[in-house]
Amino acid sequence: MAMLLHPTYFPNISHFVAMLKDNAITFEVCDNYQKQTFRNRCDIYSANGKLSLTIPVSYTQKKRQQYKDVEVSTTENWQLQHIKSLDSAYRMSPFYEFYIDDLVPLFQRKFKYLLDVNLKCFELLSECLEVSLDYKLTEDFILPNTTEDDFRYLANSKKLPDLNFDTYTQVFSEKHGYLSNLSILDLLFNEGPNSVNYLENQIRHL
Repeated sequence: MAMLLHPTYFPNISHFVAMLKDNAITFEVCDNYQKQTFRNRCDIYSANGKLSLTIPVSYTQKKRQQYKDVEVSTTENWQLQHIKSLDSAYRMSPFYEFYIDDLVPLFQRKFKYLLDVNLKCFELLSECLEVSLDYKLTEDFILPNTTEDDFRYLANSKKLPDLNFDTYTQVFSEKHGYLSNLSILDLLFNEGPNSVNYLENQIRHL
């Protein structure tokens, strides 16, 4: 079976390392949605350290929903907040200006479903990285322990192991130290065209 993952918001580095292990990807979208995961959140490196950017969603614990049915909340302008946060965090990074225009469409389009945001994220990032990754969506929930290539746990920050990824230069590392496994955006803005080489070299840690 293909690599099994949850589509997440600007996936962390470990997600893309897993994807590059196998060009065939299956995105799990039929599970019950869980709060406080990377499904609607990514972590970036700001001047004050790690910063989480979260997409507000219309979801309550009492009303169980499958991931594919969760809607983006329209109560706040999260897209404007996120683009401002990215500009503040990365405008001094070597490759921010090179890539940011390619990502702007995500912040200009109105989305109804969280899944559509994350799939668009994946498509834009694949273009920036210049990698060809095929994916399909699940039609039914795939039970745990039924496939060896099950990396769905990477979407849950509380279940992430210490992956010991190699370091790379980060804008605020002298102030706060190196932060591992942030959003792929951190790698992209700091390493640019070298990002794919970095990711491929980390496969041994996953």
